[in-house]
Amino acid sequence: MTVDVSFPFDNSYARLPERFYARLGPTPVARPRLARLNHPLALELGLDPETLASPVGVEILAGNRLAPGSEPLAQAYSGHQFGNFVPSLGDGRAILLGEVVDRTGNRRDIQLKGSGPTPFSRNGDGRAALGPVLREYLISEAMAALGIPTTRSLAVVTTGEPVVRETVLPGAVLTRVASSHIRVGTFQFFAARGDIEGVRLLADHVIARHYPDAASAEQPYRALFERVVLRQADLVARWMLVGFIHGVMNTDNTSIAGETIDYGPCAFLDAYHPGTVFSSIDHQGRYAFGNQPRIAIWNLARLAETLLPLLSEEPETALAWARDALGDFLPRFSQTLLAGHRRKLGLFTEHPEDAALADDLLETMAANQADFTLTFHRLGRAAEDPDADAGVRRLFADPPAYDRWAARWRRRLADEPDPVARYGRTRRNAMETANPARIPRNHLVEHALDAAMGDDDFGPFEDLAAALRAPYDDQGVEDVFSDPPRPEQRVFYTFCGT
Repeated sequence: MTVDVSFPFDNSYARLPERFYARLGPTPVARPRLARLNHPLALELGLDPETLASPVGVEILAGNRLAPGSEPLAQAYSGHQFGNFVPSLGDGRAILLGEVVDRTGNRRDIQLKGSGPTPFSRNGDGRAALGPVLREYLISEAMAALGIPTTRSLAVVTTGEPVVRETVLPGAVLTRVASSHIRVGTFQFFAARGDIEGVRLLADHVIARHYPDAASAEQPYRALFERVVLRQADLVARWMLVGFIHGVMNTDNTSIAGETIDYGPCAFLDAYHPGTVFSSIDHQGRYAFGNQPRIAIWNLARLAETLLPLLSEEPETALAWARDALGDFLPRFSQTLLAGHRRKLGLFTEHPEDAALADDLLETMAANQADFTLTFHRLGRAAEDPDADAGVRRLFADPPAYDRWAARWRRRLADEPDPVARYGRTRRNAMETANPARIPRNHLVEHALDAAMGDDDFGPFEDLAAALRAPYDDQGVEDVFSDPPRPEQRVFYTFCGT
């Protein structure tokens, strides 16, 4: 019996001019095997998980067969990588199969990552190793569960073929889902070639797809840039509220849709410090945790440069408009961050000293090597029961430093209205919706990847994936998935999958 694996494709990007991409299909693999299928996401996309898991479905997810309606292509883009401009990057190991409109009416890209060489591969093999694919699956799905805008992972298929990096590794293909794969670097690709019409066509496509309200604005392209700035400000603030470090915030890794994209040498903070860097290739700390807002502004300035000809025929007017819009980043970022810190500290009302209270806690944590996630999570218990302060104090190298801050916090809480009477829930319950118990701890991620790659043991991966689906639900008990690493378990470096 033939199984019909149907994707409801409606491919708008493929209707753009041919210079936006290269048309080609994925390269087949030797022995595809389904390692992971995201059933809830499949249903969300209007796909049948059972047919996706069938032999025909696995062939599609591996790139060995095209689903009806697919118009495979590799997208062209440029990018600044660690501040250096590369005029031609593009999808060197990814193929966009097409777009589907999901059950909520949102358009989503379906892309295979690790699907073989393309004209943009720059002598690369176009493949992906299993470890980075599993990392992206784990962390992107964890980010979605944390409520952070992100690309998603639909499936992991092992290829039965080796991938040669520093060593020989098992190969895999990731099926990635995104609102789109359009990046700041996509605009840079056309601007670098003096192709103003290409920039205009791309901007019109982005407005129609992501910012339709900008179309009715007096200056649609200015409205587009303003909206992208605000989404990026919100995104970076939300990263920092959960201790996430992207690790490689190049302009080709900056999504116009405001989603987290390209999980290479990313990581989550254990002990808090704003200068923390995990990426093995970030030797100067360009993309350190605390630098992420500044880098986002820098990336958005590069986007503004591409849009200047569309903003006004007068260069000085265009530049002034771009600067005004870019100036909205820091106020929006600060607003989103402070609102998040209030939630994390159990504050329902606003007070002028709240920003200082949050900043002073972070400074105290940094001076005392306090775990970022557990400090905030345990504050929920301490807000309900002062005796629970002991659990927070243990996280600080100098516990009295916490005591001094906590005294100020409790005075601030005393000024708050009764949360049950006013808002219908306890302060602890409110705080636990803002302070996860579980994040993708770096040592747990590495353990899961090592077991899968070295022993073909996907048990640790499955266990971790299951735990990360409910990051805010600890049922009052911390477990191995919430514990910080022991000294011998600490991860100091993460690596790019390419």
